[in-house]
Amino acid sequence: MTALTTQAADVDPAYDEVFGKLDAVMAEELKAKGLPSLSICLVDEGRIVGSRAYGSADLANSKPANAETMYRIGSVSKLFTDLAIMQLVAAGKIDLDAPIQTYIPEFKPDNQFGIPITLRMLMSHQSGLVREPPVGNYFDANEPTLEETVLSLNGLKLVYKPGERTKYSNAAIAVVGYAIEKVSGQSYNDYMREHILEPMQMTNSSMVHEGKTKEQLAEALMWNHHQAPFPAPVFELGTAPAGNLYATVDDLGNFLVTIFSGGSYEGAEVLSSDTLATMLDGSKAAGEDDPMYGIGFRLGKIDGHSTFGHGGAVYGFSTQFFGLPEEKIGVAVATSRDCSNGFTTRLGDYATRLLLAKREGKPLPEWNSTKSIENPKQYVGTYKSGDESLDIFEFGGTLYTRFGFGRYVLRAEGDDLVIDDVQKYGTKFECDPKAGTLVIDGKAWIRQPDVCPPAAPEKWKGLVGEYGPDHIIMYVYEDGGQLWCQIEWLFPYPLVEVDENTFAFPTKGGMYESEFIVFKRDENGVATEANAGNVVLKRRPVGDVGDVFTVEPTRPVDELRDVALAAKPPVETRPTRPLDLVELTSLDPSIRLDVRYAGKRNFMQTPFYSSPHAFMQRPAAEAVARVQKNLADRGYGLLVHDGYRPWYVTKMFWDCTPAKFHDFVADPEKGSRHNRGCAIDLTLCDKESGEPIKMVASYDEFSPRSFPLYPGGDSRERWHRQLLRTAMEDEGFTVYEFEWWHFDFDDWQEYPIGNKTFEQLLEPAK
Repeated sequence: MTALTTQAADVDPAYDEVFGKLDAVMAEELKAKGLPSLSICLVDEGRIVGSRAYGSADLANSKPANAETMYRIGSVSKLFTDLAIMQLVAAGKIDLDAPIQTYIPEFKPDNQFGIPITLRMLMSHQSGLVREPPVGNYFDANEPTLEETVLSLNGLKLVYKPGERTKYSNAAIAVVGYAIEKVSGQSYNDYMREHILEPMQMTNSSMVHEGKTKEQLAEALMWNHHQAPFPAPVFELGTAPAGNLYATVDDLGNFLVTIFSGGSYEGAEVLSSDTLATMLDGSKAAGEDDPMYGIGFRLGKIDGHSTFGHGGAVYGFSTQFFGLPEEKIGVAVATSRDCSNGFTTRLGDYATRLLLAKREGKPLPEWNSTKSIENPKQYVGTYKSGDESLDIFEFGGTLYTRFGFGRYVLRAEGDDLVIDDVQKYGTKFECDPKAGTLVIDGKAWIRQPDVCPPAAPEKWKGLVGEYGPDHIIMYVYEDGGQLWCQIEWLFPYPLVEVDENTFAFPTKGGMYESEFIVFKRDENGVATEANAGNVVLKRRPVGDVGDVFTVEPTRPVDELRDVALAAKPPVETRPTRPLDLVELTSLDPSIRLDVRYAGKRNFMQTPFYSSPHAFMQRPAAEAVARVQKNLADRGYGLLVHDGYRPWYVTKMFWDCTPAKFHDFVADPEKGSRHNRGCAIDLTLCDKESGEPIKMVASYDEFSPRSFPLYPGGDSRERWHRQLLRTAMEDEGFTVYEFEWWHFDFDDWQEYPIGNKTFEQLLEPAK
């Protein structure tokens, strides 16, 4: 991915140096953070002084982002909804402090507290409503009406007493949007276009995905922690007032200009200055020291300067919008990668500091670059501080931490480690790897011994699994003797057991604060669905495969055998080492074999080999023998499923396997590591009994559960998976990104593609 830069608006030459600093940052960070595109607009002295677009508006990297590139701005949409309500307040049609039923009499949540919910509470996230409604929630791709979304909240208990505390709620802003319809007599979308977007000349913005939005919307990426990013879906949210606006950053710049000019844009009044001031005035919930929100606007500070704004993240997009009201400085940043708000916030803060320094005549600040970590494995381990724990682990040369409610990349900053991730930046880890200690914000953590965890409670095994639709999966798993869920792809939360089927989200922090997951089980005790925060997510069948995963061949296997035997491997011209294949058991007879392709216990349910053998190139085989010896001291051995694989078998696999599973079989036109005798499929077994050790997924399971970083299962399964990977990597192997059991030896490129059968290899040398 190349950091393509275009001038997305006329740039005041006085700000060339500022944009030059941003260009340098994005040349470094666009690829590093995996951002397909990013756009930024700067406002100073109450006017747009320029904007930039970086990267590509399509995932094929063929369409440079530009001034007309549109983004879904997620929860920044809430500010526009709140602006519309305040117009109706100014017109005398709405009282912010009247009960919401004054305007929506049919809205009837179970308010057990007897304190009326008002629009002021709804817009300041103090209504006590749940985060998501049962219909039209973030998971719901059915595009229900706003009325259906709001009325689905009827009968649901409030989480908190209205006005008691701040709890972020998309459902609340959906109610606000529905009030606009009820009071104005217009549809929400029509009102927003006519009274909000058009007066601010936001001509490249829309509440719906149609017309120019379809032409100009950037293609965006979704991602999770264990597999490759994938294209984001586009559908209208049922909670449209909370997160459905499409816009360019220049249009968001117009919104900033409107705010800084006291509510008018180029002479057209959108809101009076007094009403706008009310929106920017903080509204404290009971017991809070400082207000978190005004009317919609998130309030804060940067370097002592007061700020207003909001962030947004929605299906492949992330946005940061904020301004300094006294200085009339503002920034809008949008990207086409999901949940990259850590980076958009960091970049927005940096741009703000650049503008402040320029105004004050000071040298422009430098971007604080971090570096990759030397010898990252020295930091790996589980650390504890009291009852709290965190993990540091390495994968592919990158160091990560599971910390708080997330998993983040760690990089080097001076002598310390620092979180530098698209989701979060800045937390420093002062580490002493030799002593096994670290300090975070003054709190000391101590590395724990690496021991096999106890078995997960039997009562939870029927709950562990995946829930929800393909486009947004929730994972339920056991970790450290506690049930966890990872929701909306990226957010892990520990759950507290209330009863056998009810578990509570954390009571402080997180997206679903003080809400619950309620499981429904079948007669065997296996959950069929999870009601997470009143959103019903059906159990997914992934992993329910028993001992052997199977697929339906695209053609009869025997029909393809003769074809494959008659075919020739691809011709390679580079020099290679001579083949020197040896049987693993000849180097160490204690290595056990379970060669699945010599029988019918494999994904095609047919024999591919005539006898069970496992060959590898001698250096690779000797490395496997060392792994076997090293594991013996811990009570484990190796159980080998496959080693050298003749090329013709690879061709049979490819030709028989449905295309959707081709990540799990090699392309014969390229040959495989197995064909070169430098790949091995294996697992752990008990040293004495030879019984295989249970892993998160079974061997040759063609599903994401097979990925080496798949988050599900239980602590013991994941610990054994990691033990195997560590043991193999210590002897020069690398795990395959799609299969926890498949390891490639480092020198595999130096060997030719082999096609001899086992019988030919076993023939005495002549």
